[in-house]
Amino acid sequence: MTSPSQFTLYSGGHRGTEAEFGRQAEKWGLNEVNYSFEGQKPERDRGLVVLGDDELKKGDISMEIVSLHMNRTYARADKIRRVLQTIFHMVNKGFHVFAVGWIQPDETVKGGTGWAVELAKLFNRPLSVYDQERQAWFAWENKGWVASKPVIVDKTFVGTGTRHLSADGRQAIEDLFQRSFA
Repeated sequence: MTSPSQFTLYSGGHRGTEAEFGRQAEKWGLNEVNYSFEGQKPERDRGLVVLGDDELKKGDISMEIVSLHMNRTYARADKIRRVLQTIFHMVNKGFHVFAVGWIQPDETVKGGTGWAVELAKLFNRPLSVYDQERQAWFAWENKGWVASKPVIVDKTFVGTGTRHLSADGRQAIEDLFQRSFA
């Protein structure tokens, strides 16, 4: 079995899901990289990388394209742009994307988490989402969501999701690490 120290979590370190992924990574001895930008204060600073303007621009994308993929509009595009640029860096560096949130009827995922999910789809990356409403994991396969029980096998992965992490969502993350590294 591969040592947990050879795995790296890429995240944003924010309260809720990302902080829980970070706590579990630290507990199991994984590396952790948390992307942020000036003026943002993540909960976790282990492996903190503050992206400058030039680095953020590498993840820039038209808000119209984001709106099309997410099936929604953004009233405060300037505020969300840096968040989306940061998410690009997470998904670009991590391979398998794990997210916690809510899968919506249009098959997108609610909130900013949804952009990480859409990027994983665009980059053709393995993708697992824990839906807090249905209390189950789902994988994106053949252009649709199927029930799954994911395991972390890729040495680089993304852990992201809602800031409003439920007790059940927290347990799902803990169980994911247990299945993967015990």
